[in-house]
Amino acid sequence: MRPEILYSLFSPATTLKGVGPKVAPLVEKLAGPLVRDLAFLAPQGLVKRPLTAIADAAEGQVQTVVGVVEAHTPPPRPSLPWRMRLFDGSAFITLTWFKGHGPHLARQHPVGERRAASGKVERFGAELQMAHPDYLLPVERIDEIPQDEAIYPATAGLAPRTVRKLVAEAVARAPELPEWLDEAWRAREGLPGWRAALEALHAPKSDADLGPEHPARRRLAYDELLAHQLAMAQRKASRRAQPAVRVPGGPTAAALEAALPFRLTGAQSRALSEVRGDLQSGERMSRLLQGDVGAGKTVVAMLAMADAADAGLQSVLMAPTEILARQHYETVVGPLEAQGVRCLLLTGRDKGAARAEKLRALAGGEVAVAIGTHALFQDDVVFKALALAVIDEQHRFGVNERSRLQDKGPSTHLLAMSATPIPRTLELTMFGDLDVSRIDEKPPGRKPVATRAVPAPRIGEVVGRLSEALKGGAQAFWICPLVAESETVDLAAAEGRAEDLRRALGPRVGLVHGRMAPAEKDAVMAGFADGEIALLVATTVVEVGVNVPNASIMVIEQAERFGLAQLHQLRGRVGRGVRESSCVLLYDPPLSAAGEARLDILRKTEDGFVIAEKDLELRGGGDPLGLKQSGFPAYRLVDPVAHRGLIATAADDARLILARDPGLTSPRGQAVRLLQQLFDWRPGGPLTDAG
Repeated sequence: MRPEILYSLFSPATTLKGVGPKVAPLVEKLAGPLVRDLAFLAPQGLVKRPLTAIADAAEGQVQTVVGVVEAHTPPPRPSLPWRMRLFDGSAFITLTWFKGHGPHLARQHPVGERRAASGKVERFGAELQMAHPDYLLPVERIDEIPQDEAIYPATAGLAPRTVRKLVAEAVARAPELPEWLDEAWRAREGLPGWRAALEALHAPKSDADLGPEHPARRRLAYDELLAHQLAMAQRKASRRAQPAVRVPGGPTAAALEAALPFRLTGAQSRALSEVRGDLQSGERMSRLLQGDVGAGKTVVAMLAMADAADAGLQSVLMAPTEILARQHYETVVGPLEAQGVRCLLLTGRDKGAARAEKLRALAGGEVAVAIGTHALFQDDVVFKALALAVIDEQHRFGVNERSRLQDKGPSTHLLAMSATPIPRTLELTMFGDLDVSRIDEKPPGRKPVATRAVPAPRIGEVVGRLSEALKGGAQAFWICPLVAESETVDLAAAEGRAEDLRRALGPRVGLVHGRMAPAEKDAVMAGFADGEIALLVATTVVEVGVNVPNASIMVIEQAERFGLAQLHQLRGRVGRGVRESSCVLLYDPPLSAAGEARLDILRKTEDGFVIAEKDLELRGGGDPLGLKQSGFPAYRLVDPVAHRGLIATAADDARLILARDPGLTSPRGQAVRLLQQLFDWRPGGPLTDAG
């Protein structure tokens, strides 16, 4: 039940003056359906409207002038503007209106009356002009023209002035709320109260007032971060309160590890130890295993699944695509079955009797490890004793999908895996409700990938060197960017590139893209893995999620269009075999300074976490790393770069609040409940989480 004090903010935007059936969808598209959403719509710019004499008006600037209406000049034909001339004793200025503005102007602003006009001043020939003034009012109402005017994001059909009026009314409805921040900390940081911060956000006086470091913006950003961190801390505590089956380490995993053709890296051993600590604790595990492409996450998961099998329990590993599921299956089935741990692969392609037999084996407990896709959480898939769910690229699954898989066992332990390197400074915003293990070492045998940037006009040289390498038995990827608005146009460009490369390199050039049927795509990928296809042209990152150790060359076309983290992930597809590997970043010159810096970072390091931090610094706010596709929270007032220093503080504050007052019953606890309601970050709400 929402507290009454928040009713005014959670009223529909249609309760605001002027928001009728036509305007409501535009307001919802711009900000959201509630009054609160408009109150949280931060301004993006500032227009100053200084009062100036017409003779002193600066060309190209927004200014306010006051003068007597000297004349109205109707247009001689419809394509010309209606003109109105003002004189203030120092000079004349002509106000102009196009497209049907006419006689009503003469009625509203008759000759001889004094008027205040505000807008952008331009020079047309010898005279000053102001086209379509933003304000034109009787001089007695000049106070209605703001000297400093906040500029908000726009949407088609909604005039900027309308947005400003709606935001002002929404802010006026905001109530005074009890303080939920620690008063001593707030004073030390120089932060205003909540309502004062909201008012200051919408009343900037300078460009500095619009910045993320302004005290009002920092206050509101911290509130949002604290609400989120509280919700994640509550969810984490709730999970820990759930008892789960204890999974002790067993002899099978030890034998499995001893039989591996390599030793685990220190980072893998550390991650495995953390996972085992959770499995043996008697509390439900919710852990994220982070590591670069090829860092060895699957091996850690395999050893944990072997522990579960030793305890007579079952495990499941779910991947977002059939290609990735098949790759995981091929990685683990040999080592596990050599130790007597039976495995199966279940995908959407399993039908009829074959599928029924697999389901029977799972329900009967004959199979200890199931690997597959979305097919695993279907209603007819039943496990005898599911204890561990491993989810690869967990952000690609919805919360409900992950829950349906976990619900197939009592308090199933969760191990989520991600190859998207997240900067440490942002880790808490995405995974604050999870324990995080990092595999930040390369496995032995991984060769460094020589990376160089080449301007697109030299593509012929690249193709020539590629030809020599392929003749020597190498294999290569060629990535085409998704650049056009139309998927059809993108596809045509990729098909054209594949044809060009076939003419230059011969017939062993394959193409995969998102529109292909799964069976057709798998056939091409299998051909590449088997060496029948020498060069694989691909349109998306997902399509190349396959392990082909012989692939040693990665060419990325129009590399400047990709994010740093994306480029790094693509590069991680090569350098897995015995050959010297290389990555060629083809770019369209001239590169911007930021583009040059990004490609330079890739040349200098292969550490995904370092690259992620640099990507964050270079891109600034907005959507760094394409995080919105990775389950990043949809913050309203937080700039993840500028406010990253507040993230850890908010997480510590949340833990402290809950440690002192788990039920949030104290005066501060009750204020904190209001905060959670205000931002809709509640433990039972639509949180970004892995389980």
